[in-house]
Amino acid sequence: MSNAVRIGHGPFGRVALLDMDQGLVRHAHPHCHVLLKGGGEDTQFSVGDDLADLTDDSAVLINAWEPHAYVHRPQSPRSKILALYIEPKWLSLFRHNWAASGGPGFFTSHAGGVTQQIRNLADELAQAMLADPKAGTAHQALLGTLMVAVIERFSDWRRVSPTGNRLDWRVRRAIATIRRDPGAVADMGKLARESGLSRAHFFRLFSEATGMAPGMFANMLRMEASVGELVTGQRSMAEVSDDLGFSAPAHFTRFFRSHAGSAPSEFRSIARLQQAE
Repeated sequence: MSNAVRIGHGPFGRVALLDMDQGLVRHAHPHCHVLLKGGGEDTQFSVGDDLADLTDDSAVLINAWEPHAYVHRPQSPRSKILALYIEPKWLSLFRHNWAASGGPGFFTSHAGGVTQQIRNLADELAQAMLADPKAGTAHQALLGTLMVAVIERFSDWRRVSPTGNRLDWRVRRAIATIRRDPGAVADMGKLARESGLSRAHFFRLFSEATGMAPGMFANMLRMEASVGELVTGQRSMAEVSDDLGFSAPAHFTRFFRSHAGSAPSEFRSIARLQQAE
């Protein structure tokens, strides 16, 4: 069974060291996502229409809002993965236009060969998280150095702009509705009617604007809300489950595991190993 070994969180977003032997469903994140191998078997991710290899010598690079899935071949040995979910606002502290990491096109390809510097920094960060999960300040400094090296290697950042796409006003209104309460929006047909569109037309406009179906977008926001609650909140799993629109905590557990690779209770306990220095 897949599990989270270490989870770090802070203004940078989050970093997870994962031990994986099962795939993850197709999903997305509202921030750029970098995957580096931490040990075990070589593996793959499906990103958009591509298959991207994750090996000792190559990283997987996923832009914000870009649908992807983890592909673990049946009966294959486990893969250890260092997964970075990085907030655009934090990256903009390094360079102003790195805020563009919150939109499409920041990474120019879905996979690329890592330099020895990136490999060493990734290994150092993983080892530091294992050795002392409470050393958040030191981990953040390592992460900053690693992300600078990754962006310099894989992003044509001098050409990107932090300006966003102009969305159709009906899609923009639907997004605002989902953002207000992602757990309450279960009927996408109803959301289409409220937008004044047929279901087919609504889905086409939404997918063209965001790169994903409205249901996946809602699930992305449900996951981010659940991660925030599990890391810093005090409510029970049943309360979190109910707030996010699940009919039973067991359904929330299955949803979370299929997106994150670990049960929410495990995620909470691992994340809380990190304390302020």
